[in-house]
Amino acid sequence: MSGMTLGWIGAGRMGAAMCLRLLDAGVDLSVYNRTREKVAHLGALGATVVDTPAKLADRELVFTMVSDPTAFLEVTTGPEGLFSVPGLAPQILIDASTVSADASKEVRMAAAERGCQLLAAPVSGNPKVVKSGRLTVVASGPIQAFEKARPYLEMFGGGVSYVGEGDAARLVKICHNLLLGIVSQTLAETATLAERAGVSRADYMEFINMSVMGSTFTHYKTPAIVKLDFTPSFTGHLLRKDFELGLEAGRQHGVPLPTAALVHQMIVAMIGRGYGDEDFMRLLTMEAESAGLELRPEDAEVSDGLS
Repeated sequence: MSGMTLGWIGAGRMGAAMCLRLLDAGVDLSVYNRTREKVAHLGALGATVVDTPAKLADRELVFTMVSDPTAFLEVTTGPEGLFSVPGLAPQILIDASTVSADASKEVRMAAAERGCQLLAAPVSGNPKVVKSGRLTVVASGPIQAFEKARPYLEMFGGGVSYVGEGDAARLVKICHNLLLGIVSQTLAETATLAERAGVSRADYMEFINMSVMGSTFTHYKTPAIVKLDFTPSFTGHLLRKDFELGLEAGRQHGVPLPTAALVHQMIVAMIGRGYGDEDFMRLLTMEAESAGLELRPEDAEVSDGLS
């Protein structure tokens, strides 16, 4: 397809899946990842793989999806970062990471000095959601930049919400992840209660998924709950980071978050048990252990609702 030239920084599990959507749409895409070998498959599918973020400075629109504020600053304002090439920078930088307001402000100012506009555009979903074409995006920043970027954001398939200027989208995503953790802990508690009373987790989740309480999220967490497959889609460490950002936002805005504060302690305890690198649905294991219930994988056919 004709259009803007795109760059991508940070092609981990989520980033690589999103790059595949862009390549499938025929986008001219160049990619940087800290571990080059992990993006070799993208190169085989038509992406240009580069050695440093600086090599993407000539792209018109660049996405970043990195793990934390330190990484975001390094790949943009660092010695070999996107903004390290004198007189050269993208028109638009779209950051899909979950980072602090301070880091975002620093990068926004560095971008503005180079004539680059920053959009915050975090996403909701995991690699399977990306593959199914149901990833959703919340974006904020200059409206003109958003309208230019919208066609590419819409390639992820699930819908794009524009929520205003500045970093509004980052706060919305933090609120989203607080809800994600609270719902996960509630699922862990109620599934454990149902099983303790003699109801299988598969039967409980089947009912929930058909009920008014069912959602895309409860569907795609069903295999983890039933089969006890905790291959990470989003780790406990990452969820803890987002909860701490959310609790800090609550303090800044004078909003009490008592439920989120309690779930934060459950997440910290889960990490303390050695589950931090596994999927955050390990909260189920924590709840069962607290109830003295030994969990076993259930031999039941279940769907994640995404196929």
